[in-house]
Amino acid sequence: MPLPPATTEAGANIRGIILMVYAVSMFACLDTTAKWLGQTMDAAHIAWLRYTAHLILAALFLRVWRDWSPFKTKHPFMQALRGLTLLASTFFNFWALRYLQLAETSAIMFTAPLVVTALAGPLLGEKVGIRRWAAVGVGFIGVLVVLRPGTGAMHWAAMLSICGMINYSLYVVLTRRMHRTENSASLLMLSAVVGVVVLLPVGPSALAALDGWQWVLALMMGFFGASGHFALTVAHRFTSASTLAPFIYAQIMWMILFGWAIFHQIPDVWTFVGTAIIAGAGLYVLHRERIRGQVIAQRDPAVH
Repeated sequence: MPLPPATTEAGANIRGIILMVYAVSMFACLDTTAKWLGQTMDAAHIAWLRYTAHLILAALFLRVWRDWSPFKTKHPFMQALRGLTLLASTFFNFWALRYLQLAETSAIMFTAPLVVTALAGPLLGEKVGIRRWAAVGVGFIGVLVVLRPGTGAMHWAAMLSICGMINYSLYVVLTRRMHRTENSASLLMLSAVVGVVVLLPVGPSALAALDGWQWVLALMMGFFGASGHFALTVAHRFTSASTLAPFIYAQIMWMILFGWAIFHQIPDVWTFVGTAIIAGAGLYVLHRERIRGQVIAQRDPAVH
């Protein structure tokens, strides 16, 4: 099934925003399900099940038996590297979720836009001004507020979440580099293929570990992951990334809600304060990037 075409209708922005909010709610559901399964299963098993279900559902949705183009790529090495960074991010995040609250892992993961900004210069050739560098610094102060190292409040599993965040940042940078030459369907499918293939040795033991209700949760993870990534991709076809980006932070609210409703976990005041600092810094970076994009567009009308 082909991706929907972009639209020029007046409601395009609203459609894109609705899809973005839906996407991040699916990602919150994915992490919540992974945390639930993580109480009795290894992170590698959960990750393999997540990518396998994602691959199967995406293949059915895209009807790959009629059109194999989602499996084609002009840059196989870059696709493999991108898939590995996403897999590493998933594995470390699922491992961390076994020990940390949903709100804690989401606060750490949402420093990724700041890390992407820091990497944009050396890896993408983008110029990062002093204001964005200052926002990056403020964002990392927010991380310190959440983690409070040296006070006894920091759990060792926070380092797992940080590893996941770094790998996710690299994944975003690679996606930025590839989106002009690769179609959305191949980006969706091949990232799942990499995860399934790399973790294939643990596949049999993962299947053996499942009981009745865990099968349902595994399929739900695939649905949450596939539909979330698909909605995210389609949202960017309706409106600009700068319009959508602030709504990514809606995921934090979903994570706090699910943590309270399902696991009876309420973040402490420092987690709320640190998360607010991180979100504020991220939104300021997005604001500066929007201004920078407008200036570039005025200098070169061909940029769009």
